Amino acid sequence: MLAVDERNCDGRRMLEGLLAASHLMPLELLPARVAEHAAAAGLSEVLIYVGDLQRNVLRLLTGHGEDAGQAADGEEAELRIEGTLPGRAYQYSEVLADGTAGAGEYRWWVPLLDGTERLGVLRVTTCADGGRIRQDMTALASLVALILVSKRGHSDSFARLTRAEPMNIAAEMQWHLMPPRTYADGRVVVAAAMEPAYRISGDAFDYAMAGPVVHLSIFDAMGHDTAAGLTANLAMAACRNSRRQGAGLAEITERIEQALIEQYGQKRYVTGILADLNTSTGVLTWVNRGHHPPVIIRQGRWVSDLHCRPAHPMGTGLGLKTVLCREQLEPGDRIVFYTDGITEARGLGDVEFGLKRFTDFLIRHHADGLPVPETLRRLIHAVLEYHHGRLEDDATVLFCEWLGPNPNSIGAAQALTGLTPP
Repeated sequence: MLAVDERNCDGRRMLEGLLAASHLMPLELLPARVAEHAAAAGLSEVLIYVGDLQRNVLRLLTGHGEDAGQAADGEEAELRIEGTLPGRAYQYSEVLADGTAGAGEYRWWVPLLDGTERLGVLRVTTCADGGRIRQDMTALASLVALILVSKRGHSDSFARLTRAEPMNIAAEMQWHLMPPRTYADGRVVVAAAMEPAYRISGDAFDYAMAGPVVHLSIFDAMGHDTAAGLTANLAMAACRNSRRQGAGLAEITERIEQALIEQYGQKRYVTGILADLNTSTGVLTWVNRGHHPPVIIRQGRWVSDLHCRPAHPMGTGLGLKTVLCREQLEPGDRIVFYTDGITEARGLGDVEFGLKRFTDFLIRHHADGLPVPETLRRLIHAVLEYHHGRLEDDATVLFCEWLGPNPNSIGAAQALTGLTPP
């Protein structure tokens, strides 16, 4: 019976039909269209859950175009990530079997990944269990993720679904400015986290690829208001504009400073680290404009800060020389950029979270085999808990692991998931 069921399943027809339907489909129709086309592959039910902004819960995409909480037929509209089976599928990017299906049925939790960005999970019910069914589920999840990413940027429905509380104007600007929080290819793994998610103001991070070079930058604008967000936006735009014209790191920072002074006089400034990693050689080149130095973690231990004589914060016009520094990395090195809200968050007794606690957390959880994005998710939660759930300053981490001069896709997958693919 199992062999007959699998022969009657047509995964290609499912994918081709959904892909064709997606071109002129609003996001609100995605759940219905997925269910319609999944039937061709023997998938009797498919529910789409997406992660909220802070990655605390998974919320059901119902197609109603409004907030969570409108699930029908007794389905749960919201699932916790911590301590649940779907949460584990999300955390570890694993396909997990769920024993709650009815007689003669199978139920699965399948991670939704756009490349390496974790979007959520699918709950899939099937009438058979076999290699082809599992392949079709995974392929469907990949296509659904691509469709979500293509439509979320202009969907208020998606934004409402993934928010647990109102967002201030500065945070609205910052989240639309940032690249995705996770990226990986055969050369590097990049991941970032930023809090307070709904009240972020002056922090920003960026990364970009150009041939073998990976650009990384982190900014911290003065203040904790909308003006800080505008300042960070201007700095980021000036950085990208200069970089895409072929300017070097030192020149980019000078152009950022010029743009800030033209706009604000010398009343607003931004600190930052700008870096280029040549993935063919492992040479990291960077400049420091009044910011905390990055940290390097090598072979499971904190090696040191990457010291580089800092120039003045961009926008102050103090005239200090911008120094270009270099470091030869080893395969597997992890470079961590951060803003002061991470290390200077204070708990009971007015004690800072601190650099040592920060690096120990990263090392310990990486040694536990956690994926890089999951390690950062837990780090941010630890910082929030240490500060009783409310940060007084923006807290941002940008993490980059160099996989080596000749890495393969398995190495990238291991770095992201903590698991060796079959």
